[in-house]
Amino acid sequence: MLVLKNIDVFYGSVHAVKKVSMHVNQGEIVALIGGNGAGKTTLLSTISGLIRARSGQIIFNGREINKSKPDRIVRAGISQVPERRLVFKPLSVEDNLVLGSYHRYRPGRVSTIMQEVEEIYAMFPVLGERRSQAAGTLSGGEQQMLAIGRALMAKPELLLLDEPGMGLAPAVSQMIFRHVAKLRDELGVTVLLVEQNARSALKISDRGYVLETGRVIVQGTSRELAQNNDVQRAYLGREAKDRD
Repeated sequence: MLVLKNIDVFYGSVHAVKKVSMHVNQGEIVALIGGNGAGKTTLLSTISGLIRARSGQIIFNGREINKSKPDRIVRAGISQVPERRLVFKPLSVEDNLVLGSYHRYRPGRVSTIMQEVEEIYAMFPVLGERRSQAAGTLSGGEQQMLAIGRALMAKPELLLLDEPGMGLAPAVSQMIFRHVAKLRDELGVTVLLVEQNARSALKISDRGYVLETGRVIVQGTSRELAQNNDVQRAYLGREAKDRD
């Protein structure tokens, strides 16, 4: 579904992403893990067209999208849930969700769009209870649900999730990860997941890549990465001999 070939991204003279190649197959959850400054968010923003790669190819469903504008990439079937959620705080929960369908919104589609909003409420009942509430007054976990719901309103084939557990209490974070797993299992949405909490990311993903200073240093199935001594020391906080 998604193929990256030798992607290079620069911020001025800073080489942030270095010859990254990776792929995401339809129906997978693929984790991208690494520390702060590894280039994870930069890579997601490059896929979604917010940042332009200096070289390399990004291919989605057989079509090169390197030079496509962000709105065209959304129309092609890729939606991104940004780091720190970035909901439209003054607007209501419902208005935030409707805005997620902006590229499909037409006068004749209003009833369909509103039915899809109800489907998001069925997925996240707490949002339905707060549909008229300003998004900025929601808790962090509720805002994360809203950001995911807003992205789903674009009807993506591929969802880019950037640090969905950031800043959330452990129990709330785990709930969000369970919802992410359901997106794949129940809705068939393919997910590329960026997450510093490697343990949680590897628990729900099929495969993963470890990014360090802009380069992919390890890749494999999530089970292989969870059992890799270097990954354990750097990201899981334990040696292989200490694993559960």
